[in-house]
Parts: sequence; structure tokens; C-alpha cells
Amino acid sequence: DHVDVMAGQGTVGLEILEQVPDVATIVVGTGGGGLLAGIAAACVPAGVRVVGVQAAGLAAWPPSLAAGTPRRVAGATIADGIAVSLPGEITFAHVRALVDEVVTVGEEALARGVLRCLEREKLLVEPAGAAAVAAVAEYPGRWPTPLVAVVSGGNVDPVLLVDLVRRGLVAAGRYASLRVRLTDRPGYLADVLALVGRAGGNVVDVAHRRLTASGTAPGTVDVALTLEARGHDHRTTILAELAGAGYDVTAE
Repeated sequence: DHVDVMAGQGTVGLEILEQVPDVATIVVGTGGGGLLAGIAAACVPAGVRVVGVQAAGLAAWPPSLAAGTPRRVAGATIADGIAVSLPGEITFAHVRALVDEVVTVGEEALARGVLRCLEREKLLVEPAGAAAVAAVAEYPGRWPTPLVAVVSGGNVDPVLLVDLVRRGLVAAGRYASLRVRLTDRPGYLADVLALVGRAGGNVVDVAHRRLTASGTAPGTVDVALTLEARGHDHRTTILAELAGAGYDVTAE
């Protein structure tokens, strides 16, 4: 929350103007607002729209802007780099005057943003750094192009990264967890796995769960399947194939 910090971070905006002279929109992840305010100060006078992005789990900017003064909020998010509960006074004044809007993205969108950067752009980015990428994916066509998403920050713990990649794959429909209830007879599991294979699904994990709960029909078994799919449409197709074959299937 200092003019020198905003000025220093505003050089990012100057570099964008140099590299993409016709840029129409710049999307920036924001916590305290220094980077967002600095870029806005550098680029808004050039006619560029600047948009801030916060994690929905800890988003102080939307209520603060609505109230016209910094407001403290509580919450939690995997995007710890922008997990700021109270905007600064100096940054708030600049953001309120210059920034077009501040949007929020959820945790799954942040995970997908990390995965997108890693898989498509070969960039290792922390959740806070991928917030702008997540917003562009969450709000397609919302802002004028050419559009620049600022990717800022690669400080991510390897254990968290594994979880983020898994969550990103699930959110993108690339993984599917299913429960299929079968008659407990030889060959029935093989039939299910063969059907999944014909539908193009790749089985990652299989677990039998023999039912003992009251009210469950005797001679049945739950099979928990974890599958790889090509996306949400393919995942839906696999579910439809199983249901169409008469299986009692539930997505978990």
C-alpha cells in the first residue's frame, strides 16, 4: 500500500503496452491491489480496460468497491498470494478511480487455471498467479480483445501442486469417479469394464464395496471406478452408456 510499490509494479503495464500495442483489456489477479493499481495507472490513460480478479473464497474488493471504502472480509482460499482481507487505502483510491471491474473465481477455476498454464503453456504458476487465466476461462467473451492475462507468481508447494493438478483434471472432466451397483456374480465386473473400454474410458482404479447396510438388496456389490475421460462431454457419454446398459450408476 505505497505509491512506490504501485509505480514499480506499474512497469508491468508499460511492458505490456510495448509488447502488445493494440491491447484492449488487461486482466490482473489482485490481493492488496498494488499490481492492479500500478498497471491501471500505466495503461488506463492509453485507453486500455483493466480488470481485477480475486478468489471468491476471500474477496474483499467487490464489497469494498460497492461500499466506497475498504471493507475487511474473512475467508480462505488456495490462492494464498492474493488472500488479503482488507484493501489498502492508497491502492483502493487508485483501483476505484481507474479499474473497470473486479471479478471473482472459485477454487476449482483456480485449479483449472494452474493446470492450463502447466499443460498448455508449460508454465509453473501458483493459484494466485493463475487467477487472471482462470477468469478469462470463466468469463469467455466478456472483455474486448486483444486481451492480456498477467501471470504472476510461481511459488507453489509440490504437494499442493499434485492436488491442484488432480483437482484441475476433475474440474475439467478429465477424471470421473463413479459408483456402479452390480449383481454379485462372476463376470459382471468384466462386463462393466468392457463397456467402459468401448466407450473410450480408461480405468485408473477399481474397488469392490460389498454392501452390508440395512435395506440393501442381498447379492449386490458396489464397484467404485475412477476413470480417465477426454472432458465433460466424454464423461457424460460414459455415464449414459452405463445407464443405458441397465446399470445403477452414480457420479461421485
